[in-house]
Amino acid sequence: MNTPSPLLSAQGVHVTFPGRHGAPDVRAVDGVDLDVRPGEIVALVGESGCGKTTLARALVGLVEPTAGRIAFDGRPLEYSGRSLKAYRRRVQLVLQDPTGSLNPRHTVYDAVAEGLRIHGHAGDERAAVAGALARAGLRPAERFFLRRPHELSGGQRQRVVIAGALVLEPELLVADEPVASLDASVRGEILALLLRLRAELGLSALVVTHDLGLAWNIADRVAVMYLGRIVETGEVERVLTAPRHPYTRALLSVLPEAPGDPVILAGEPPDPSRIPSGCRFHARCQILAGGEAERAGVAEACRGRDPGILDGSGTAQVACHWASQSGAD
Repeated sequence: MNTPSPLLSAQGVHVTFPGRHGAPDVRAVDGVDLDVRPGEIVALVGESGCGKTTLARALVGLVEPTAGRIAFDGRPLEYSGRSLKAYRRRVQLVLQDPTGSLNPRHTVYDAVAEGLRIHGHAGDERAAVAGALARAGLRPAERFFLRRPHELSGGQRQRVVIAGALVLEPELLVADEPVASLDASVRGEILALLLRLRAELGLSALVVTHDLGLAWNIADRVAVMYLGRIVETGEVERVLTAPRHPYTRALLSVLPEAPGDPVILAGEPPDPSRIPSGCRFHARCQILAGGEAERAGVAEACRGRDPGILDGSGTAQVACHWASQSGAD
């Protein structure tokens, strides 16, 4: 069976910000390949500060990469105003904080219609707004038209934000922590909505999250990010049931249902202005600290040799000398 061409493709993407007051540059995204295929949901997972939000912003055209290439539907992303406007009609960003995303003075109708007005929609605005609200699960839609954000629950506000993205009939949603600010009871409803939109509309999605449990419930594939790079990727069931990278294992170990004791990572949280030599995880790696890398004969490589950039194809891959040497599974 032929694998469909990616809808969204990042190749060798770097995003670097100048350091303040002479400090080293911040390598927020430090060489990422990532594909999202039509109708696919990919979870981009990692701790705060790993670069996943910066990568998401680059993928929707809000940040121009320092190096590398982003392509959509086979065509390189261009950064002229007209090209970006056309692109953002096809690729929509959904942010984690619906309260911050919505103007408190605007009605729900105006919030959802804003994108149509920016893009010069020529059709029936009222019908388009009502349709988007209904698809987002706010029915009957007309009942919500004149409400303001403070009159809605957190879950309803997130549905309004999603409706504002859907009204432009995009092909891809980039959702940055879409349920992080919601109660547990509402989180499942929003995840079920995203899955329904994929089934009904054929939408693709990149879901940015620190929550591996969320990835398990919604994604086809997962890409685990650490200090500006993807360090493990593959089908979600394979990565989350048989993680190979020590960092993925540590993230999974703290989930409530995980067997054994949680892995407490040593050292300081990552600093993207001071990326270590060798494997960027080696200073915190439980495998290196416990002597297993030494016994496998790869400790020197862990400290001194970069494992390299994983390609974006989504096949099972790991950027780890020990996992590659030992066949860890």
